Amino acid sequence: MFTINENYLKLPGSYLFSTIAKKVAAYQEAHPDRNVIRLGIGDVTQPLCPAVIEALHRAVDEMGDAATFRGYGPENGYEFLREKMREHDFAARGCDIADDEIFISDGAKSDSGNIQEIFGPNAKVAVCDPVYPVYLDTNVMAGRTGKYNENTGYFDGVIYLPCTQENGFAPVPPEDQVPDLIYICSPNNPTGTALSRQRLQQWVDYANAHGSVIIYDAAYEAYITEPDVPHSIYECSGARTCAIEIRSFSKNAGFTGTRLGATIVPHDLVCRVKTDDGEREIELHSLWLRRHGTKFNGAPYIVQRAGEAVYSPEGQAQTRQQVAYYMRNASYIREHLQAAGYEVFGGVDAPYIWLRTTGGRNSWECFDHFLEDANVVTTPGSGFGPHGEGFIRITAFGTYENTKEAVDRLAELYRRE
Repeated sequence: MFTINENYLKLPGSYLFSTIAKKVAAYQEAHPDRNVIRLGIGDVTQPLCPAVIEALHRAVDEMGDAATFRGYGPENGYEFLREKMREHDFAARGCDIADDEIFISDGAKSDSGNIQEIFGPNAKVAVCDPVYPVYLDTNVMAGRTGKYNENTGYFDGVIYLPCTQENGFAPVPPEDQVPDLIYICSPNNPTGTALSRQRLQQWVDYANAHGSVIIYDAAYEAYITEPDVPHSIYECSGARTCAIEIRSFSKNAGFTGTRLGATIVPHDLVCRVKTDDGEREIELHSLWLRRHGTKFNGAPYIVQRAGEAVYSPEGQAQTRQQVAYYMRNASYIREHLQAAGYEVFGGVDAPYIWLRTTGGRNSWECFDHFLEDANVVTTPGSGFGPHGEGFIRITAFGTYENTKEAVDRLAELYRRE
């Protein structure tokens, strides 16, 4: 008889956003007359910019002509896109990244979950707390953790890096345990805060000193406004020997439904392994290339052409306008909720606001309070980990009109308490 991967049974409940969707659907079914505004899931609302749409149309026409039709593409992505990324995302910021170190994919979420496959099953994992669930859950599925402890909200065998108001929501390198894999997201989801250059350099130095690998999620780098916040971990000295960076087109160019991302694995990132012929160095680049070629047939040609258009002068200007639109929302949320009396964080370098719950409520109670009494959907902080308890995440990815209406409702709700 067949068996199952019992590591899946360690995961408590359903995926966070699935739970939220069910609760909201049940509420709307019971109250069909209510105008519910969603500021929970981090999905964009503005359409793809004109430069991207034009590139998509051109590429679709190419696919309809035998002379320009494309089948399987290069396993690590078309050179036209990799070269644009190398030039604009890295070389322009002084980062030494070659185009063959860039692997094009169908999104940062997939890569965040898949990258752990190239590491050993006994690798010790460190995650921030609170954390984007994919980093933790995929390592649970792979068997790198012990059981879930309902009393603490933690998985045995995982190194948790508390991100609290006291430390500026910035993880601190652990002293009592040394992780093999370190997941860092900056600007951060869910707290909306970002690591300064100095703090990120401390992590790079730590990883190099201890033989650790940093999995660096830069999905929100386009939202950085402060000059001392790096857009890439490769802006830090020594990052090529300890870091893998994951990039996304979802939030900087609205590709959440189009799906496009990239993972950067430098050739300098190596691991010494014992073989029958003795000890030798293995590039992680070669392992990810092998995994990529075996399990992935590449992002669609038309989508990669759309990604290329993001880097055109028109695409750069138009996507900057979209980012500014969402950051206008973030500023409105932050400033008006703060003025109403809420305690808020984030929203300066990221499209997320991290809001402390009110009235002694826990995260899910506050979620219900906002849904039922203001008809606003948010995300309970406890869904991101124990140190997320007592907080709510609010996204700035709604329309400006809906964002303003939702914030005004929440401000009025606070005044009534």
